[in-house]
Formats: sequence, C-alpha cells, structure tokens
Amino acid sequence: MLAIAVYIAWQQWKVNERKLEFDQYERRLRIYERMVTFLRLVLRDFKPEINDLQAFSIDTAEADFLFGPEISQYLSELYHGAWRLRNATDEYRDFTQRASPDYDHNKVVKEITTQEEWFTNQFGVAKEKFKKYLDISR
Repeated sequence: MLAIAVYIAWQQWKVNERKLEFDQYERRLRIYERMVTFLRLVLRDFKPEINDLQAFSIDTAEADFLFGPEISQYLSELYHGAWRLRNATDEYRDFTQRASPDYDHNKVVKEITTQEEWFTNQFGVAKEKFKKYLDISR
C-alpha cells in the first residue's frame, strides 16, 4: 500500500513538473510572438508609433524572468533601435520642407538606412536567439 502511495505521489510530482514546463513554454512563446508582431509593425512603414513602442516594452518586460540575459538584451536592442528609427524619420526633411540650421541631411538619411537594414535582417536573428528556449524537437 505504501508503495502505491509513493508511486502516485511521484506521478503527481512528474505531472506538476511537466505543467510548469508547459506554462513556462507558453509564456516564452507569447513574448516571441509579440516580438515578431513588433518586427512586422516596424517593417510596415519603418515608423513605429510611440504607443506601439511602449506596448512592446510592457508586453516583453517578463522576459527578464523567463530567458537568459541575451534575450532581454536583444529585446532592448529592438526597442532602442525602433526609437532611433522613429526619431530619425521624424527629423527627416526633404527639399520641400524647411530644415533647422543644424540639420544634417546625410546623417539623418544614414541613420534611417542603417536602422531599416538592421530591422530587415532581424527575423532570422530573432529565430536563432529564441530557438534554444522554444525548440521542442528534442
């Protein structure tokens, strides 16, 4: 009888352990999906809205507790890169617009181009970074 009770307790412990793993996986996947949505949003017109930037920061804040530090750092890079892109596109002036005396057109265009190219390459980078946390093929 004691052996049966021990076996049942062990089985319950294993079920609970798997449930915790599943819950953690789901929370990690939610952050990955939010990051992909954010990349698509940025790539749509290369000018993310302020409320989208704020929402991304809020929606991915839990990453500090679910992933290693490289993911939090990467999400921070995405967030700050999107702000740099937004600021540069806000600063951009074409020949029909009046520019301030300290406006450096080449610098602004270079920043926009750099950020657009960087964001365009991030789907593959992100997949590799998240892979070790979301790969269930093992």
